[in-house]
Amino acid sequence: MLAGLAQLEGLDGVCADALATHGCPSVSVAVAERGEVVHAAAYGTADLATGRPATPGTAYGLGSITKPVTATAVCVAADAGLLDLDAPVPPASDAPAPRDGGVRAAPTARQLLQHRGGFAAHYDWDYGDGARRIDADRYTVPHREPGTAFEYANLGYRVLGRLLEEATGQELGAFVRDRVFAPLGLTACHLGRTYPGPAPSAVRHTVDGRPYPDYGCSHPGATLGWATAGQLALFAQSFDRLLTPDTAAAMRGAHPVNRHLGYGLGWCVSTGAGPVVLSHGGGGGGVAVMVAAVPERRLSVAVLTNSTDKAARDAVVGYVLDALVPGFAPEQISPAPDDPARPVTLPEGEWSGVIGTPEGEVPVALRVREGGRAELRLDGRSVLAPALASEAYDLRAEFTAQLPTADARVSSPLLGLELRLEEGRLTGTARAYKSGDAEGLLGNLLSHRCVMDRR
Repeated sequence: MLAGLAQLEGLDGVCADALATHGCPSVSVAVAERGEVVHAAAYGTADLATGRPATPGTAYGLGSITKPVTATAVCVAADAGLLDLDAPVPPASDAPAPRDGGVRAAPTARQLLQHRGGFAAHYDWDYGDGARRIDADRYTVPHREPGTAFEYANLGYRVLGRLLEEATGQELGAFVRDRVFAPLGLTACHLGRTYPGPAPSAVRHTVDGRPYPDYGCSHPGATLGWATAGQLALFAQSFDRLLTPDTAAAMRGAHPVNRHLGYGLGWCVSTGAGPVVLSHGGGGGGVAVMVAAVPERRLSVAVLTNSTDKAARDAVVGYVLDALVPGFAPEQISPAPDDPARPVTLPEGEWSGVIGTPEGEVPVALRVREGGRAELRLDGRSVLAPALASEAYDLRAEFTAQLPTADARVSSPLLGLELRLEEGRLTGTARAYKSGDAEGLLGNLLSHRCVMDRR
């Protein structure tokens, strides 16, 4: 039995307080050691409409914890000779060329697994309400040369899912079931839009407690996993049993993301003092989850909640890892970049250019004003917003401005700019998105290339 498990005697109180403080319906917690679940408990309500309680046997949506599952499946296929991690992965036949006119190499599967495939941030949701579906192939456009930088990209895992299906002849969820979950005895795990059982599932809820419908997206291999906390904890310490030693080591071979952590093949990997921690978080509509493993101790922890708000999850994760992993620091599982904000130093004046969208180029103008503010002119409107800079960006700002495309009008009413000054031009990304689900449901996030010249 885990020596530190007695230190979890305050877990009941911590979970009750986290749920009450943050308005989270439920949380399920599991600790596994040496291939056995040694502690499992659940608190709160799996379905607010019926009052059904959460239990350790309740399955939760995994959000981005689906990525290490898909990464394991890709590596299993590579070990079986069905695909090559270092071969270029061609784009979909209907994917457009880079909108800045550049010619870029196709990313490899290894680069896509590492979020170094050149794609930008993206998510889109299908709630079955008849709203316009986003054609994600039109956004699967490289924003930079593959292999040059880290950018967390669901689109890369969309491409990997297609690659697996083409290489194996199986639907993605079926291959994951047959070649990942079944060999590990994980019968309550699933990859797909709807959880089929055998365990009951937690209803996903907005930050104010409204239920989500079952939903899909264009990036299932990045997002649509399900598991109970106990079985997720077992997966985190046993996935490498499916791989050759070289491939298992490669999954932990991480490029740096910040001073404390890198990203390997589907896993965040801690660096620095103390034991190595493999981890991955997950979020989305009604999902806030975390899994962490300490391989040298054969220890793993899973914390699953059914609310979009991550605060309750973070409180419980911090308590459990503090108790069980001596010297644990939150930075060991946080992929936040080391990129502190600074004042904008661009000269005052006006810039004009275009946002390249799948529906055509949209004219845009930007004026840098005194006092760290920026004025955006878009679609006949002017909007002011605070602006900051950092090492990575010379200007970053969020505007209450609607990108006037049919895609962006589907629940993406904000526009964020992240621009760098390069050879006298501002270049970077314009992101159309919605902030959270305090009203309605979580919206889409759509990234577009943006180029401006000084007038």
